[in-house]
Amino acid sequence: MCGTCGCGEDDGPRYTHLTEHAHHHEHPRTVVLEQRVLGRNDGLAAQNRRELAARGIVAINLMSSPGSGKTTLLERTIADLAPQWPIGVLEGDQETLLDATRIRAAGAPVVQINTGAGCHLDAEMLRGGLAALEPAPGSLLFIENVGNLVCPALFDLGESGRVVVMSVTEGDDKPIKYPHMFRTADLVLINKVDLLPYVDFDQERCAGQVRALNPAAAVLPLSATRGEGLGAWYAWLQARAPHRRPVQFDSRG
Repeated sequence: MCGTCGCGEDDGPRYTHLTEHAHHHEHPRTVVLEQRVLGRNDGLAAQNRRELAARGIVAINLMSSPGSGKTTLLERTIADLAPQWPIGVLEGDQETLLDATRIRAAGAPVVQINTGAGCHLDAEMLRGGLAALEPAPGSLLFIENVGNLVCPALFDLGESGRVVVMSVTEGDDKPIKYPHMFRTADLVLINKVDLLPYVDFDQERCAGQVRALNPAAAVLPLSATRGEGLGAWYAWLQARAPHRRPVQFDSRG
């Protein structure tokens, strides 16, 4: 059992490069205190962060509930930026290779991390994923976390930035329902704004809730399918790697 959120864990995460070569490692089965779990995780996360920084890799932890459009956003981002900025992806999910297959088809190297009954990625899983993926120095690394607005917020992975993706179809009260997730975010993306005419969603109220919880977080509206707002998203990514030349893309939104 997970010592912090109570989720079940079987024989640890499974790493699948889409060559079907699997990597396994042992995950602690028994923990006494939540502080011990998070303390060990934070130590590994700090090590991950140092190693990623030394290689000039910008690692973005993408978190959301299921169906927010994370994978669609990644597909569009890869299409627009990969010609200028090498991109790798670690896909976190409980089962299947569905999202990883979509990412590979979009043109980025990807490793799927299947957590079984686990509801989040942690720093040790990231280390295993990095060993399998071997991202190039200076690359942009996306970590698509397990779809869940609770547990992933508790675990530092060693990322350069945390991004929460929510969609207008989920309702504008997500920040006050899941405050810890939004308190830990560096950026909140409000996706599927092309559907605003058809749903009951107050964009200003939602953004206000985010700012009340986390004044430092940026809030950007966008549509991953139509391309609206992608320029601001790419500029935010660019700001995490100021040593790189500004990326250019052909806006179709």
